[in-house]
Amino acid sequence: MTIHVSPESCPTLVLNADFRPLSYYPLSLWNWQDAIKAVCLERVHIVSEYDKIVRSPSFEMRLPSVISLKDYVQPAKYPAFTRFNVFLRDRFQCQYCGSRHDLTFDHVIPRSKGGRTTWENIVAACSPCNLRKANRTPREIGMIPKQSPYQPTVHDLHNNGRAFTPNYLHDSWLDYLYWDIELEP
Repeated sequence: MTIHVSPESCPTLVLNADFRPLSYYPLSLWNWQDAIKAVCLERVHIVSEYDKIVRSPSFEMRLPSVISLKDYVQPAKYPAFTRFNVFLRDRFQCQYCGSRHDLTFDHVIPRSKGGRTTWENIVAACSPCNLRKANRTPREIGMIPKQSPYQPTVHDLHNNGRAFTPNYLHDSWLDYLYWDIELEP
């Protein structure tokens, strides 16, 4: 029996020039077309390949499974302030009750009381806790976040993201994903 593997099912892990992923969560992946384009433009090194071959009338190449950039890209120190990154900072759990369901975000100091929409005033909250807290301060309602909101670094989010493994991990990627995790004796 022959199993046909489409190129679409062959994403490429993108590593910086230091052989670390550009990002862990979301994992830095390119589709096969972007990976081949980068190879042809000589912007990357192929580190590992799939068994899958793509062909054109004048060209044949195995699909890259891992590539590294030739030029080092300095990672940003601070991540973008997005809903997803707030959830990742707070490990996808309500900062009031610990629930992981029906998440939204809450202004710790309500906007109606001068609170701003910033890293230092937003926490992940489940809808029931958010509704219960309403436009009251933590002191007024007695709901104190488990973790005070703060502006995370990219490193903080990478560390948190490692707890949430992607749906798909190719074997050739594993050597490059967890370099700074302590090894067991």
